Amino acid sequence: MANPSGTTQDLRYQADETPSYPVSFGLAFQYILLNIAGIVITVAIVVRAGGGTELYLTWAAFAALIVCGITTLIQAKPIGGRIGAGYILLMGTSGVFIAVSVAALDRGGPALLATLIVASSLFQFLISSRLSLLRRFITPTVAGTVIMLIAVTVMPIGFDLSFSVTEGAPRSAAPLTALATALVTVVIVLRARGALRLWGAVIGAVVGCLVASGFGIYNMEIVGEALWFGVPAAGWPGFDFGLGPDFWAMLPAFIFVTLVGAIETIGDGMAIQRVSWRKRRATDFRAVQGAVAADGVGNLLSGLLATVPNTTYSNSVSIVDITGIAARRVGVCIGLIFIVLAFLPKAAAVLLAIPDPVVGAYIVVLIAILFVLGLEMVAQDGIDYRKATIIGVSFWVGAGFQSGQIPSELFGGWAGSLLENGMTSGGLTAILLSTFMELSGPRRRRIETELNVEAQPKIQAFLERFAARAKLSEETAHRVSLAAEETLLVLLDQIDKDDALGQRRLRVTARAESGGAELEFLAAAGEGNIEDRMAFVGTHAAEMPVERDFSLRLLRHVAAAVRHQKYHDTDIVSVRVDPVG
Repeated sequence: MANPSGTTQDLRYQADETPSYPVSFGLAFQYILLNIAGIVITVAIVVRAGGGTELYLTWAAFAALIVCGITTLIQAKPIGGRIGAGYILLMGTSGVFIAVSVAALDRGGPALLATLIVASSLFQFLISSRLSLLRRFITPTVAGTVIMLIAVTVMPIGFDLSFSVTEGAPRSAAPLTALATALVTVVIVLRARGALRLWGAVIGAVVGCLVASGFGIYNMEIVGEALWFGVPAAGWPGFDFGLGPDFWAMLPAFIFVTLVGAIETIGDGMAIQRVSWRKRRATDFRAVQGAVAADGVGNLLSGLLATVPNTTYSNSVSIVDITGIAARRVGVCIGLIFIVLAFLPKAAAVLLAIPDPVVGAYIVVLIAILFVLGLEMVAQDGIDYRKATIIGVSFWVGAGFQSGQIPSELFGGWAGSLLENGMTSGGLTAILLSTFMELSGPRRRRIETELNVEAQPKIQAFLERFAARAKLSEETAHRVSLAAEETLLVLLDQIDKDDALGQRRLRVTARAESGGAELEFLAAAGEGNIEDRMAFVGTHAAEMPVERDFSLRLLRHVAAAVRHQKYHDTDIVSVRVDPVG
């Protein structure tokens, strides 16, 4: 769990460490136990609601497990350093795609669905490669709000499952089973230490299953009927290359839902970094780009195999936070298990036989923790009245649509189907409000130059003209000038350590803000993160500062906030200077 010192308590294995394989596979099974039912059930909902055949359903479920396994592996072990986050991010079928996928199946069958998914996945690769261009619109405020809205969207499912029981069972069977599961899980998470804490979720599930067996609601028939080993002999529908009116009518909806899924992945990619290291680090947006790219690979594979698109599952963050194990090896084990389970129908059936109340209790506990992590994300840079407005309005718009208090049918057609999902409607509201804030703010001034020492007088002259136009006080203008000088020195210090990219361009933008100024330096990527280095020099203030840290200390003194976003081949340093005098 997070604490004020910026460290993560009780993190037994951080991302780059390697627990034993028994521990890794044991924790991987916890992820599987929680998520496999949702993965397969989501596929079944889409296929049956869209009028698909049982033959296609068998194929789609098999393909979904294969895709989830491959993409979870990629998230843990990135390909080429650019596809994959390098963290435990379990991939599963996306509930956000349910409405549009059902509509596509109804209009043109599985072939149309497959073609639309492949086409929209290309848009996700574009988002990943140009994520730095979206930084002012998909902010930590937006991403954190979307994560909080996941709780609004998923919690009703958890509660429904917690009170769901087979016909003929006692009315108390479901709530008592869910209560036993949740109570044991929470007690172990709160009070246990060492190895016992790692198995809290599994122990809670076992206790819940034992209680369910006592009530006679643990159904083993599906296990007995399932094959030990099998591969669907048919079911892949191919593609619809006609690209008729139905394709073009549905494509905008698929692109928008892909954007919503990407926002969720961005939030998950940021949140998982907060809980995967003992010492809190600044967000590495290269990992976020990799997470979105891996999500795109998952959607592309889902389209090629004609199954429901997938996305990162946000409870990955909650499980890491609860268990204290963030090792990438666990993600590898999860991916391998998914792939094996795709070929072992009976093994998957054992997991699917877990009663709904047990699964529901899992969801309630883990999503509750996820909500708090989203809250931490929106508050990481402080909350002013603007952020509070965006968060509050977006959250309650999402909650209103999810609960039905805002009638989605008023918007008609596919738009109503999309907006009835709280994460979609609330996330879209957050993006629109953030975009309005950006476009309606003071005009940004900019200058472009080479990233070298000779750029300093050009930047200073540019800032003098900016300060005069913005009517900054003399002391504030001096601070802005000093902050810009020290930021440039820090960037120059970084590129001195990495000459592989050669000469680089620098773009500096400035905008007046409440009597102060916001500066942004955009340059090619270097090693390290300025925020991390500033935190280091801040916690070692008693030591004699070395020369390279002097600029960081001075920048820390004159700037109200410094944010460093690292993307592939691009560094973006944002500096805020508050008014003085």
